Amino acid sequence: MTKSIKVALVAGEHSGDLLGASLIKALKQRHTNIEFIGVGGPLMQEQGLKSFFPMDDLAVMGIAEVLKQLPKLLKHRKQLVQYLIDEQPDVMVGIDAPDFNLTVEKRLKKAGIPAIHYVSPSVWAWRESRIKGIKQSVNHVLCLLPFEKEFYDKHQLPATFVGHPLADDIPLEWSKNDARNELNIEPHGKYLAILPGSRSGEIERMAPLFLNVAKRLFAKFPELKFVAPMISEQRAEQFNHLVKQHAPELTINTPIGNSRLTMAASDYLLLTSGTVALEALLIKRPMVVAYRFHWLSYQIIKRLFHAPFFSLPNLLAGRKIVPELAQAQASENNIEQELSVLIESDNHALLEQFTQIHQQLKVTASEKAADVVDSFL
Repeated sequence: MTKSIKVALVAGEHSGDLLGASLIKALKQRHTNIEFIGVGGPLMQEQGLKSFFPMDDLAVMGIAEVLKQLPKLLKHRKQLVQYLIDEQPDVMVGIDAPDFNLTVEKRLKKAGIPAIHYVSPSVWAWRESRIKGIKQSVNHVLCLLPFEKEFYDKHQLPATFVGHPLADDIPLEWSKNDARNELNIEPHGKYLAILPGSRSGEIERMAPLFLNVAKRLFAKFPELKFVAPMISEQRAEQFNHLVKQHAPELTINTPIGNSRLTMAASDYLLLTSGTVALEALLIKRPMVVAYRFHWLSYQIIKRLFHAPFFSLPNLLAGRKIVPELAQAQASENNIEQELSVLIESDNHALLEQFTQIHQQLKVTASEKAADVVDSFL
């Protein structure tokens, strides 16, 4: 009888849930006798993961916000480590969430369980000295971006550039008209999609700013229509409450769980930083990326962050190809000006650059990641 394989995966937020679900799917196609334990969201659970506690408990962003939740996070981590050591998986895959996962991986590695980290921590952007701790914590790093593997090669830590699963999932061309038909929205006119984040705190912080910008744009371009995809009914309710407060004169459609389709149906995007900016690039819609951190988080971040850009499109291009505005720069006036430029341009050269980056990242990521996991089984 063939021995059953047990794989532990731990994801901390929606983007990690996407990666984890694709990896589980790829591994299930190779092994019939495999089970998955750890922490994940609805997509990973749909693929068969048994989640030890709700993934949302880890979805905390920003230094000040983490400090508030620290006792709960430390308790979760301690219990999870013990659970995984008791379960003795064949391999552990920590998906992003490095502040949480690297400690879990280090303790499991010490207990003789191989540890893989999926999505490189941004050591090239923050403190390069962290590489020593990463080498102690993991056996292998799976890199989504090509320049990350070069960094690990330099520091002699095994790493594989796997590309990005989103580049495999999202087609090279996505028809705007087809997306509008599928979303059942008015097929004509220009749409601006507003994406203020997926977390409650982000929406509270970013939505009023984005809504004020939308009001100014509507006064300037009265033909403009607005959509704001939300990750859940709860977030949609929160956003619509803010619309009533800040922009009651605007009509804004809020599709639930259809952010990619909504971006594909739109002409322009106003979004927060993160994986959504990469999705926007792959869908090939002109965007403005804006973000405001909690004040305390920003004071710490600005002293530690050394990368030339914070948005993925610019990092991948190695130069500024999309407007990115942070903290004080993310003002109503600046965002409105940048979006006005996009609305008044054909953006052809920009979209060509997006296509080139898409092709570079489209290398069957989940299969490559599954190859590495297989090598440890």
